[in-house]
Amino acid sequence: MIGDHLDEYRALRSSLEERILAIATSVDGRRFELQAPLQGLALPPGGYAMLEDANGRRLGQVLSMRLEQTDAAEVGWEGSGDGPAVRSRITIRTARGEGVILSGDGAPFHDAAIRPATPEEVEAWLAEGAGTRARLPVGELRLAPGVPFAFDAGGFDRHTFFCGQSGSGKTYSLGVVLEQLLLETGLQIVILDPNSDFARLDQVRDEVDEPTAARWRALAGGIDIRSGDGAARLCVRLRELGRTLQAAMLRLDPVDDRGEHAELDSLLDDQQPATLEAMIAATQPTASELALRIRNLGIDRWGVWARDTGESVLASLGDPGVRCQVLDLGSLDSHEEAALVSAAVLGTLWERRAQRRPVLIVIDEAHNVCPSDPPDAITALATAHAVRIAAEGRKFGLYLLVCTQRPQKVEENIISQCDNLVLMRMASESDLAHVGELLSFAPRALLEGATSFRLGEALVAGKLASHPALIRFGRRVAEEGGGDVEAGWASGR
Repeated sequence: MIGDHLDEYRALRSSLEERILAIATSVDGRRFELQAPLQGLALPPGGYAMLEDANGRRLGQVLSMRLEQTDAAEVGWEGSGDGPAVRSRITIRTARGEGVILSGDGAPFHDAAIRPATPEEVEAWLAEGAGTRARLPVGELRLAPGVPFAFDAGGFDRHTFFCGQSGSGKTYSLGVVLEQLLLETGLQIVILDPNSDFARLDQVRDEVDEPTAARWRALAGGIDIRSGDGAARLCVRLRELGRTLQAAMLRLDPVDDRGEHAELDSLLDDQQPATLEAMIAATQPTASELALRIRNLGIDRWGVWARDTGESVLASLGDPGVRCQVLDLGSLDSHEEAALVSAAVLGTLWERRAQRRPVLIVIDEAHNVCPSDPPDAITALATAHAVRIAAEGRKFGLYLLVCTQRPQKVEENIISQCDNLVLMRMASESDLAHVGELLSFAPRALLEGATSFRLGEALVAGKLASHPALIRFGRRVAEEGGGDVEAGWASGR
């Protein structure tokens, strides 16, 4: 019996739902609330809407949408034969949501008609607010197909948090951003690269159009790639390391190891700079203990030492002829060596802060470089330097771009200082909640959508973007250094 009347019930409900008006109201001229029929009006979270009334048109962005159900009427059908009568309430389904006004006179309004904005309308609004600073074309708006989207280069004078799970396109997209910074600005960049993902940044991709390829080849000479086994070695000299870092490297405690620690201080106080060879050759009893410690820890066998080559990555930091310095930490033989370079580079940049030379410090795989729970004294020192730069570096021109797939594993005092967010696909709801708690300027409803992002899609928010936007990153100019292992083992035999 009920099945006989189901189509009639649906038709009645549909006729009532079709009468729902698509309208929006704002009491402050900044935010609006909307209602719309459930069918036929595409206004997804992050999408763009045009709001129109007698006073004009305004572009808005929908931030959240939800389903609301209301009992509208009761209907009934007489029973046939001995069957009972059927009665049911008709529940009307309505789409309701909230959003922000992007353009207009800022005046409140009531019951303005709302419709999806066209890509042309969104593009015109973006052009009006472009300003005079360099624009970094990184891709297109996901919910306004074909509309290019560019970062505001000036937004990188704030710290930036860039995150996404493995397989989200995070490293590739980070490369897009860095390439545009090199092409369109004069900002110096230093990249701590634990996975060797940027070891081929100076090489242009074959499919890049010739004008862009020519521009890239022209600036490639200013890209200094240092690796443990490359022509330009990633190495440091012992005498360049501060006392605190040397003690951390040797695992010396000033109280528990006071004899060896004092001997280290004595060697550092000598007029002749201390070297590993000098430490090992010393004959005093405490010096012999120090030499034994060096040998047992294998520090004298680390490949990161400059030895007698005269090379040093610390000496070249800030070289005006170098636009970008890639420190290929992944090419080093051990975590300790990578941590040593990270701590030395971050510490040196902080020590030279009085030069006030703007530099973007890119920390890729930051959960390894500056983790919330450092596994050793060297990593703890690198983390402390990163925290100090995050807290005070901006006024000296030191800007961080911190990239990770594990937000909860990064020292939160670094993330909380970031004013920009680039968020790619994240499957972990706890990671998303953590990001939302530390970076409250990002709309929570758009953050939650990151679990369904596709490859290369992202939410961007903060000073680098005109508004919190859902985008799709474009193509890279330079070659990728790393890459996933081929999954040929998964093929059938």
